[in-house]
Amino acid sequence: MLTVLITGLATGMLFAAVALVYNVMYSTSKVLSVTTGHISMLGGVFGAYAISVLQLHWTLGLLAAIAAGAAFGALTELLAIRRVLNRSDEHLWLLSTLALATMVQQAAGLWWGTEPKPFPRLIPQDFGAGVLDQKFWLPIGMTLLMAVGLELFYKRTMYGKVFMAMSEDAFAAQARGISTDRIRLMSYVLSGALGGLAGFAAGQLTFAFFALGLTLTLNGFIALAVGGLGSNIGAILGGAALGLLNAYASYWFGGEYQQTIAVGLLMIVLLVKPEGLLGDRQVRPV
Repeated sequence: MLTVLITGLATGMLFAAVALVYNVMYSTSKVLSVTTGHISMLGGVFGAYAISVLQLHWTLGLLAAIAAGAAFGALTELLAIRRVLNRSDEHLWLLSTLALATMVQQAAGLWWGTEPKPFPRLIPQDFGAGVLDQKFWLPIGMTLLMAVGLELFYKRTMYGKVFMAMSEDAFAAQARGISTDRIRLMSYVLSGALGGLAGFAAGQLTFAFFALGLTLTLNGFIALAVGGLGSNIGAILGGAALGLLNAYASYWFGGEYQQTIAVGLLMIVLLVKPEGLLGDRQVRPV
């Protein structure tokens, strides 16, 4: 039972990490990009490629994963977000990010292969370590560090405060001389780097698999909606709840009920508290 608990917590922290990436993107663009989970997929694939194929040290593999995520984050903003936002306020970015995510997933499948491949061990450790295995604690520790780092970034740095200003009112920020396009691009590069880091840290848990992106996108969004859009603590709580429910659903009923549990959790939270557990209620003036 302890193994189920730790497995669910580790998986939930991966979902929480994707939810954090959503938050960073949304803060400057008000867009929930469908490419979010694919960033983490690329982090796992490029990290495994650098370590297993190129025989590089895992620290260089980590840098490769972060660089791949950051590059894809920038590509998302430049190709799928900026042009849409400059031409329309409608939610056409949903189609543009979905198209980009699909193209990247298929390209990764052609290059990397369509079968899940094991991610190399980063720290020498016996495979019989049980609940102390690094595959569980790396994503847990990484996600908590991401959340703390983002809080410090928003509260202690100039660019973090600019991100918050754009989140409050992008038009007012632009009127005060802030280059909103440049800041939005920076936020996507940052979120891409964080997504690549998440995919690398969770690689041993998920394997390096080209089709992982859509699953992470969906579950990260559910964790975000449950916890509350814009709340990093909410993302942690939502991801943990989703991961634990999935793990215990698989243990008691079988893996085929995981997605049912996830969607059911989302529906219950949205019916009881539509803004999420820690989200702010949006009041529309009339």
